Amino acid sequence: MASRSSDKDGDSVHTGSEVPLTPRTNSPDRRCSSSDTSKSTYSLTRRISSLESRRPSSPLIDIKPIEFGVLSAKKEPIQPSVLRRTYTPDDYFRKFEPQLYSLDSNSDDVDFLTDEEILSKYQLGMLHFSTQYDLLHNHLTVRVIEARDLPPPISHDGSRQDMAHSNPYVKICLLPDQKNSKQTGVKRKTQKPVFEERYTFEIPFLEAQRRTLLLTVVDFDKFSRHCVIGKVSVPLCEVDLVKGGHWWKALVPSSQNEVELGELLLSLNYLPSAGRLNVDVIRAKQLLQTDVSQGSDPFVKIQLVHGLKLVKTKKTSFLRGTIDPFYNESFSFKVPQEELENASLVFTVFGHNMKSSNDFIGRIVIGQYSSGPSESNHWRRMLNTHRTAVEQWHSLRSRAECDRVSPASLEVT
Repeated sequence: MASRSSDKDGDSVHTGSEVPLTPRTNSPDRRCSSSDTSKSTYSLTRRISSLESRRPSSPLIDIKPIEFGVLSAKKEPIQPSVLRRTYTPDDYFRKFEPQLYSLDSNSDDVDFLTDEEILSKYQLGMLHFSTQYDLLHNHLTVRVIEARDLPPPISHDGSRQDMAHSNPYVKICLLPDQKNSKQTGVKRKTQKPVFEERYTFEIPFLEAQRRTLLLTVVDFDKFSRHCVIGKVSVPLCEVDLVKGGHWWKALVPSSQNEVELGELLLSLNYLPSAGRLNVDVIRAKQLLQTDVSQGSDPFVKIQLVHGLKLVKTKKTSFLRGTIDPFYNESFSFKVPQEELENASLVFTVFGHNMKSSNDFIGRIVIGQYSSGPSESNHWRRMLNTHRTAVEQWHSLRSRAECDRVSPASLEVT
């Protein structure tokens, strides 16, 4: 029995500590050896447990097995196929906008064409002019000499020619400032006008080199609107201003089909205590010419409209033979303060005509029904500064434009 128990214990020790089997006795030395073995086994187990606790834990990942094989008809593919549209040649070219690639007057490609190519392409004629800068007096002289081969005028609908010959004149300005422009006289019924007119611009030399000379040939039409025939632009940095020179330049089309109607300088002042609205018509410049031989005989009609009712009409004297008139005339209208917000002033410039009705030049409306942002701003400044005169330049507008945006324009003649 003792022998069997010893064998069983020996097997137990061999399995736990993995040491060779040795006979066990009941002596004290044998008991001590068994105790040491148990302690070493316990120490080894603790060290292994300690190392396991220091190992960083990693998340559990549920990895599904990858299936290999051909996809059946019932299963959806993992990567959806990209649907590509096939374009026909018509679809491809339909995306292009031809007007973006056409050659017009504003295109830089015009700068790469010679005068012969421009003349052949547009057939608008040529202009002869010269420039000269005077360093002693600090002014630039532009001489408009002549033009040739101008096209005959056509009607606005393009259906027929209005007449056999044009009535051309030339407008001169230094871009970007188009306000201080000059204008030659009108040459009647000719496609080869000779102008021989000189114009002086007071401008420093360095400033002149930064400007662009713009010459616009216009066809005068008393019974309709003045139409732009063509233009020539010359950057003054590209020419020798001091030495000067003469040029024949081919005309190119202008994006501005109609000429400007001119400008009007007005002063407004309101006196609340007296209930008086004072208006000063100071001057006008570069008005549309209404007479071929004499220029224009312009005057200004001022009309007070309360709401949509014409209340009062006044007008300046007319000045003969000028498109840059100086008036310096004052007018006063009785407008109570409670009615001021419903008031509008209609300014219309006419060319005086003794034989028939006066020629319309341009119009603006200031007040409740202003004809534009500039006019609204002038009225607002006057309301904010009572008893103080407020001056401002205004660009004249056509009758149709004023009638479209201002009900007050429809109430006057």
